[in-house]
Amino acid sequence: MDPHAALVEIATLLERERSSRYKSKAFRAAADAIAGLGEAELRDAASLRRRKGIGDSSFAVIQEALAGSVPTYLADLRERAGVQISSGLRARLRGDLHSHSDWSDGLTSIDLMADAARALGHEYLALTDHSPRLRVANGLSPERLRRQLEILPGFSGDGFTLLSGIEVDILDDGGLDQEDALLDELDVVVASVHSKLRMDRGPMTRRLVAAASNPRVDVLGHVTGRLVQGERGTRPPSQFDPRAVFDACAAHGVAVEINSRPERQDPPDELIAIALDAGCLFSIDSDAHAPGQLSLLDHGAARAEAAGVPAERIVTTWELTALRAWTGRPR
Repeated sequence: MDPHAALVEIATLLERERSSRYKSKAFRAAADAIAGLGEAELRDAASLRRRKGIGDSSFAVIQEALAGSVPTYLADLRERAGVQISSGLRARLRGDLHSHSDWSDGLTSIDLMADAARALGHEYLALTDHSPRLRVANGLSPERLRRQLEILPGFSGDGFTLLSGIEVDILDDGGLDQEDALLDELDVVVASVHSKLRMDRGPMTRRLVAAASNPRVDVLGHVTGRLVQGERGTRPPSQFDPRAVFDACAAHGVAVEINSRPERQDPPDELIAIALDAGCLFSIDSDAHAPGQLSLLDHGAARAEAAGVPAERIVTTWELTALRAWTGRPR
């Protein structure tokens, strides 16, 4: 087995299962360390052990791959991953409108996120790094976001488009945490609540309705903010009037995100039903913070299919031309 491919697959599977970010980054660093090396250099064990980025685990993976077998570490990860969730809807998804890079709190560079999206067969991916108020996530100031916009066109091509975007914080009063003129330049705006999640029901309803009514918003992200499992523990959903919020989404053409991260499962099934009845559009998104997490769309697609969400009301099943027509709709 190709050692470089083995190291990259290990990193990808570690990312998918949301393992320690240090583990996945270590295997990606090891893959970078051996990229371009010939077989003779790879088989020079002493020299390889001295190479920066190669640790005990990655060295063992390289040796097993060179010996012609699937490395034990990789075989164990493949077994843990199991059979991916099968969904007819998953095959109809063309892209993803919520992802992060190391410009904010993602684990890897933009090029690796774009490459992973291509490998999954995506036609498009929106890069939606955080906005400035979320300092813990290294949110992008207006200046940093402008610099990012300058380089993004270079990641598109060969049938794939990297869309510009942001996951903008919804402020306490429902305003958005970024300059209006800059938001107008972006292809996709995902608006999410990351603070004061326990706000009283009335103020939280007004906060979300204001965001959904903002003419610059395309997607309302992980609307309840709940956590149902995972290393961060659990967190109850925010309290608000879902009918009022989803009526506002439907009235303004804003898609309700079905967040594919297993620790979120947001919105809950009962809220998906209310959004369906309100006539909302939906966006099945990975909220990926690493390349391996882009494949988490499996989970979101399975949930949407079980909830009876029609494919035509899911904007991430649309081809790019239709998607751009929607994001460019009169506001």
